[in-house]
Amino acid sequence: MATIHRSAKRLVLFNHKGGVGKTTLTVNLAHALVDAGKRVLLVDTDPQCSLSSFFLEEEFLDKSLDESESSEGNTLWSALQPVSEGTGALKAIKAVKIRNNLHLAMGDIRLSNYENTLSDSWNQCLDRNRRGYFCTTALSAVVDSLVAKLQADFVFFDAGPNIGPLNRAVLLDCTHFIVPAACDLFSSRALKTLGFALSSWVTTWERIREQAPDKSPVLTGKPELLGYLPQGFRVYRGEMAQAPFSILSKLESRVIDFVWKPLQTAYGLPIKDRPSKLKLGQVKFFGTTVTEAQNEGVPIWLVSGGNATAKAEARQLFSDLAKLVITQTA
Repeated sequence: MATIHRSAKRLVLFNHKGGVGKTTLTVNLAHALVDAGKRVLLVDTDPQCSLSSFFLEEEFLDKSLDESESSEGNTLWSALQPVSEGTGALKAIKAVKIRNNLHLAMGDIRLSNYENTLSDSWNQCLDRNRRGYFCTTALSAVVDSLVAKLQADFVFFDAGPNIGPLNRAVLLDCTHFIVPAACDLFSSRALKTLGFALSSWVTTWERIREQAPDKSPVLTGKPELLGYLPQGFRVYRGEMAQAPFSILSKLESRVIDFVWKPLQTAYGLPIKDRPSKLKLGQVKFFGTTVTEAQNEGVPIWLVSGGNATAKAEARQLFSDLAKLVITQTA
């Protein structure tokens, strides 16, 4: 078997519960990493194309989606379609430049077609069918090509809110992942399902790796939990409001019990020594500044107008988070 070359750290902010701010966090963290001197590739794997919509003009994105199956196609589906449909090899695509050292691999609503193929590919891998391996690793191969061209230091996937086959391929391709969590009861409860799914994927993929036919490409399949990020909570008189605070106080233990422990077990690692701190930071509710940032396609601290204090707080918060990510993935 041939493990796919890993020349950049690959991360995803992943929680299958919707409404936890994955795209917003990804955008701002990516910009902060660029400000810290890193080269970043963003990969929009959510068929809803939220990340692509954040950065790209509607007319340009619509045209790109309309042309994605043509010879001019330049979305992720354009690259993956030949392998997904069994008609040929991966097609080369170019990432869209957002700013110096920040590029985007465009998403596509037709990635749902690739996801359907991945369901069959998983079973083919279990049957040691070589096509299954090539299809399952196709997205990783596309990213590898873009990373080489851009000499990217970091790759950030923006994944949809589910535990389907596409996100399985994304997680197994990542070196690290971060769990964004809203400070509410539903987000806290979702951690149990998240941990179960991840540990199951890792365990099954390890078996698939071991039985892979010679020269079949395989994913590393060992994403490391970098930590969790509470976000979107309300602040009252400079302090976290009581309702989210009561959830936050229990979040660390739930992340450890429901995500960290199952993964440690899947990797055959000890669970006796609990991690001392998994919380990477906390992102309060920035109000209309977030909406303004989305409308302008910029990080929170670069919106025109808006609350100057909130923008300064956001810049410092994501700068600190970027430094932490750089250190902990080194």
